Amino acid sequence: MFFFFIGGIQPKKVDVDKNIRLCPVCGLSQARLKRIDHYLSLFFIPLVPVKRGPTFLECERCGAVVDETMPPDYSHTGGAFPRCPACGREVDRTFSYCPYCGKRV
Repeated sequence: MFFFFIGGIQPKKVDVDKNIRLCPVCGLSQARLKRIDHYLSLFFIPLVPVKRGPTFLECERCGAVVDETMPPDYSHTGGAFPRCPACGREVDRTFSYCPYCGKRV
């Protein structure tokens, strides 16, 4: 008789709280506090939490992921250069597209 066990540890993104926060990259209130936890899974179904990951902010609009412990960066509101909404890097005002990621500024 042969038994085949399919299991392992897989990551799962978890919302820490439902409060909407200010995104430090795009400046809109679209960021949520999240964490990546690792679960012991059986047949790709997460069953038992094994390890909790660090918390981070993830913006639902621009997709930016920012460490929660970093101080907020408000240079997009009055800095020398605007920031790209996709990657968050500073871009010259004369550019229509970001030279780093190619998205429209």
